[in-house]
Amino acid sequence: MKNWKKVTAGILTVMMAASLAACGGTKEAKTIAGKEDLKGAVIGVQLGTTGDLEASKEEYGAKEVQRFSKGSEAIQAVKTGQIDCVIIDSQPAKNFVEKNDDLKILDEEFVNEEYAACLKKGNTELLEKINQALEELKADGTIDEIMSNYIGEDAKKTPYESPADADHSNGKLIMATNAEFDPYEYHEGDKIVGIDIDIAQAICDKLGYELQVDDMEFDSILPAVQSGKADFGMAGMTVTEEREKNADFTDTYANASQVIIVKK
Repeated sequence: MKNWKKVTAGILTVMMAASLAACGGTKEAKTIAGKEDLKGAVIGVQLGTTGDLEASKEEYGAKEVQRFSKGSEAIQAVKTGQIDCVIIDSQPAKNFVEKNDDLKILDEEFVNEEYAACLKKGNTELLEKINQALEELKADGTIDEIMSNYIGEDAKKTPYESPADADHSNGKLIMATNAEFDPYEYHEGDKIVGIDIDIAQAICDKLGYELQVDDMEFDSILPAVQSGKADFGMAGMTVTEEREKNADFTDTYANASQVIIVKK
């Protein structure tokens, strides 16, 4: 999902967008029906995501890519006419559109992606352990049940619960995330919940660790893992060649896509 470059530029963009909103400024809307219409468009993305990385490519010819710290801020910008569209992950997109009847998701997907956990380069011991746990959780259907509990007709019917005999005596694993990515990680009251949280808990149950979830800005996840402040990161993170230069990734645990949201 995420790319951690252009932080300063992203922050300035957020500040400029906020100033424009405060002044009530809008722009003339551009009709977007598919990827071919992105040329000359003002595109909103969440800072550091795959949408940010992909939308910035010259091949799409965007007039401007505005970067927001939260997906919800980009959604508000397209609703108020500050930008032409939002490019964001498919599951959060569905949640946003369900809550905003003036928005829609285009039928054409923007790009497909695979989610995995990231670890500090060279931490092969933990990487192998997590991959083994993921293999077992896929084989016994646990990951499918976790997914179903948040997505589809069976939502809320198969909540993950740690086994009664789970042993967490091996210590603590710290997971870095950004809880602004419903249904993968989000706030529910004073708790952080979601698909990634449950999968991480299931991994820790398998490996005998206590799980600690640290919420942070999206672009802080890879640096936290690189510096050792976190043992691994999970936040709907897409495996890309650029990210593989800075971190090691586990096997894929979910497939997803980036989509385009526009006003109806």
